[in-house]
Amino acid sequence: MKKNKILLIGLVFIIAMLLSSCGGSSSSTATINVYNAGEYMDPSTIKEFEKETGIRVVYDTFASNEDMYIKATQSKDAYDILVPSDYMIERLIKEDIIQKLDFNNIPNYSGISSALKNKEFDPNNEYSVPYFAGTVGIIYNTEMVSEDINSWNALWDAKYKNQIIMYNSQRDSIAIALKKLGYSMNSIDKTQLEEAKEILIQQKPLVYAYLTDDGRDVLVQGDAAMGVMYSGDAALMMENNSSLKYVIPKEGSNIWIDSFVIPKNAKNKEAAEKFIDFMCRPEIAAKNAEYCVGYTSPVDAAKDLLPEKLKNSEVAYPDYSKLPELESYKDLGENVSLYDKIWTEVSATMNEKL
Repeated sequence: MKKNKILLIGLVFIIAMLLSSCGGSSSSTATINVYNAGEYMDPSTIKEFEKETGIRVVYDTFASNEDMYIKATQSKDAYDILVPSDYMIERLIKEDIIQKLDFNNIPNYSGISSALKNKEFDPNNEYSVPYFAGTVGIIYNTEMVSEDINSWNALWDAKYKNQIIMYNSQRDSIAIALKKLGYSMNSIDKTQLEEAKEILIQQKPLVYAYLTDDGRDVLVQGDAAMGVMYSGDAALMMENNSSLKYVIPKEGSNIWIDSFVIPKNAKNKEAAEKFIDFMCRPEIAAKNAEYCVGYTSPVDAAKDLLPEKLKNSEVAYPDYSKLPELESYKDLGENVSLYDKIWTEVSATMNEKL
């Protein structure tokens, strides 16, 4: 009897170990680590995904593409999904950090707008799935500015001294200066970049402040007359202040696309692709579009599910064929040092102002 009892205990122990082993394997394949920009996905969509699939999502956020790059390439943490911008995706492909996707696992990719496919950063649509798109432009207060703004030159107009907010971003501010001068936003010509630096320094006395997200409240409250802003932020600001207007300057501007990609060191590629496919469902894409007011969802069918005001927004869903020339940022490679040097000099003059 005692012997049978021992055998029974042993059998129970073995079964428990087997279950534990299975559970450990299941746990490792049922978790994905997602790294996205802050405030850039409706938390309820993540919960829906977890409930439907049983896959747990560990969700981290970053402040910039550069921060994301450093952590994704230098940290021991392995992410299954990253959400970088176009030029950063180009860099990640060049450096062999991300892998090609299995689109058999992402059938909802067929619903992505053709206008956002075959872009230079991923010309054959092998590595990325668009998540959101938008533009960079000028937002201005029509009660404080009597003229119709249609040029980057307005940001250098002395009559708006201390009423101008510049975006505190190396790439965006230098790009705006280049466009004002009639050059490409991706210029690596030293003479053109030197010109851009000089006019940014000349602009300094006119600038109220160099800000990023905090510039939204300043403009909504009417403490400044105009500023550089991403289209999504502009649309949200216009909801809170009907006197604000957003415009793409006639010289042209930036169109950006943020996309899902999967690193080569991802631990659960198939589950990551399920997540991407889930986020491409029209009803899920619509929820994220409402949460991230003003950014353009790449899922065509999502637009019809949005509230009328958002669906008809010329900021969130413009007719791109009628806009001035738009450029996507390209990876600068080693030439980023040219931009770093310029921004260091411009930033020094900012500090003098402050």
